[in-house]
Amino acid sequence: MALEWVVLGYAAGAEAIMLLFLTLPGLDGLRRGIVAVVRSALKPLLSVVPFCLFLLMDIYWKYETRPTCDQEHACTPAEHLRHQKSIMKSQRNALLIAAALLLYWLLFAVTSLIVRLNQLNQRIEKLKRQD
Repeated sequence: MALEWVVLGYAAGAEAIMLLFLTLPGLDGLRRGIVAVVRSALKPLLSVVPFCLFLLMDIYWKYETRPTCDQEHACTPAEHLRHQKSIMKSQRNALLIAAALLLYWLLFAVTSLIVRLNQLNQRIEKLKRQD
């Protein structure tokens, strides 16, 4: 299962880098190319959403099937430590899932806003030329 988390981490990192390039001031000359690259990458990156849902179900399944330490069956310190590590990993992975989904949504929203802003600027220029 570690490979899935690495892939999700790389996807979230790619989303963060693209979002950074879109919002970085001073790249006005490159903005059109960056927007084109990001718009073409949005559809393949949409696969992050079902992938995150699958990984979220994996976390839930691990939570539901975890060993319990009740009164009849006392856990050894090693089992207790392993259980605590598993909980920490699950929490970390849930944060990674939330970050990947949030970054995709932000990337989609910022890209849509930049495209809409470019369309409105072109319309303003067209109206100024008509006057």
